Amino acid sequence: MSDTPSTASRLDELERRVVHQDQTIEDLNAAITAQWKLIERLERQVTRLAERVADAEQSAGQAAPVDRPPPHY
Repeated sequence: MSDTPSTASRLDELERRVVHQDQTIEDLNAAITAQWKLIERLERQVTRLAERVADAEQSAGQAAPVDRPPPHY
């Protein structure tokens, strides 16, 4: 196969595309990794909040009512 100018230019174009695609893949991977970390953090936060709500509901049901005068008295 002879190395004609059109073949060389086609190879150069393909190499540029591969480099661009590699960079795009790395960027997308970084974005997905950051989003996954955020999702995991939010899931832990939701779990903690659900536990707090459940604890508050249990303690509200067990606590004796407080006989305080309303704030306007």
